[in-house]
Amino acid sequence: MNPPSYLVYDADGKQKDFDKLLKEAQKADIILFGEFHNNSMCHWLQLQLSKKLYESKQKDLILAGEMFETDDQLVVDEYLASQIKPANFEKEAKLWDNYATDYKPLIEFAKSKQLTFVASNVPRRYAAAVAAGGLESLEKFSPEAKSYMCTLPLEVDVNLPAYQNMLKMMGGHGSDNIIKAQALKDATMASRIINYWQKGKTVLHFNGAYHSDNYEGIVWYLKKQNPSLKILTISSLELEDIEKFPEEKRQLADFIFAIPSDMTKTY
Repeated sequence: MNPPSYLVYDADGKQKDFDKLLKEAQKADIILFGEFHNNSMCHWLQLQLSKKLYESKQKDLILAGEMFETDDQLVVDEYLASQIKPANFEKEAKLWDNYATDYKPLIEFAKSKQLTFVASNVPRRYAAAVAAGGLESLEKFSPEAKSYMCTLPLEVDVNLPAYQNMLKMMGGHGSDNIIKAQALKDATMASRIINYWQKGKTVLHFNGAYHSDNYEGIVWYLKKQNPSLKILTISSLELEDIEKFPEEKRQLADFIFAIPSDMTKTY
């Protein structure tokens, strides 16, 4: 018997299959696919889901991702429209170091099908400003700079479990400003998703799992802006035994990909 490379679970920790996830994804307005940035299986599954959704949605499918910042939208659009060369795109966009192995297949798929790909994340310089000086630091920026962010002023609930857990992971050495910087990213991603979504369309957004796990982060801001949206969340877990779903991870997301912990990492 061949060892499974992944298993699918629902929010209650019950095994499902990819077809069940796909069926639910086809009904959603927004899909948030929470990944581990360096996990090759996550990225392969993202590509497979994109391809399967395209079969039914065609041009009503919109791809989006946190690994592209909002001020790179123009260069992303120009590349997808074949107006600029790959070398120019890869030089001028602020691409992550693992772009070639992990995200280029998604961009190339969008290009081949003439799909929109939304650059959803706030430029890191603005998140860094908030981490250093709080949300009030954003007041000094120009209207053009603010166009790359969510609408200000930004409401932040620093007591959300996801944000508090982030501080715990930092050993308690962080501050509320670190939370607010994270919230700026979550809120900007949510606002960009909503800006591109229209009734009848489906936005498939790729983000670190911590941005949407437990229906917080991006989900919290999406619901504040449009409570009627049908949002489907997907998360990822790395487990030594993927056939044993951890009870404490129930309700992590609508669907969870359990991936062997020794799966190949891209960095």
